[in-house]
Amino acid sequence: MKAELEKIVPGEGKTILVAYRMNLPYLEYYWHHHPEYELTFKINIKGKRIVGDSYEDFAPGDLVLIGPDLPHTWVTNRKEKNKNCDFVVIQFSNTLFNSFSQLLEFDRIKRLLQQSKYGLHFKNSKPLKEKILGLPEKNGVEKITDLIWILEQLSRQKGRKLASAEYESSQAIGREQRINKVCNYLEQHFSKPISIEEAAKIINISKSAFCKFFKRTTGKTFSDYLNEIRIGYACYQLLETDKPIAGIARNAGFDSVSYFNRVFYKKKNSTPRDFRSEAA
Repeated sequence: MKAELEKIVPGEGKTILVAYRMNLPYLEYYWHHHPEYELTFKINIKGKRIVGDSYEDFAPGDLVLIGPDLPHTWVTNRKEKNKNCDFVVIQFSNTLFNSFSQLLEFDRIKRLLQQSKYGLHFKNSKPLKEKILGLPEKNGVEKITDLIWILEQLSRQKGRKLASAEYESSQAIGREQRINKVCNYLEQHFSKPISIEEAAKIINISKSAFCKFFKRTTGKTFSDYLNEIRIGYACYQLLETDKPIAGIARNAGFDSVSYFNRVFYKKKNSTPRDFRSEAA
């Protein structure tokens, strides 16, 4: 899928190193890319993370380094009535390290940045978390040295690659960029019946063309993608509420409890009842 280009504009005359902490009611599907590196730390959020062709659940403490022009998005369920989404984003240009790139001491960081083209997932530690949380408040040289310290610590870990080696960035293959409109619609209306015909009308193409387009751009069939959204919502309800399973299935968009149970088992390798009891 072709992601939107996000322009990150620093203050006038400043090196591109932006660090900020945000607090939003939810994260909506925003498939985008930018030429800067991005290190993102989700403090208290859980939901779905999409990086290249990687589609995974994420939990509080999610720490990911994204390379230049690698499409990505994080999505939370706007229907969940929980605390706001608190997270830190650090974005920096490759020019920040150009003058250091030939130094032997920066070899590990250089390899780290090269591997970030796949997106890298890391485990966070207390010292690392404290440095990341503190970076938005730093200025000048201290901000740069703290970023170097963070990257050095990450370079000592074996970050888990997210996108596959076969993944081609959406810019290189130039696909249509209409998927955001469809996915945002699914995130907002998954609790209601949604047919392929209805989804195809959103971007004004035929049913058969839509099925090919959706599979090609997301790597999933329309029904599989929609069911993942619905099961994600159901998991939250099973863990955070005492609502009956039949009601959760209905609110998640399933018109049959037996079908809900089958889909749930396929996605989670567990029944809804067992999933709830095991987490208790």
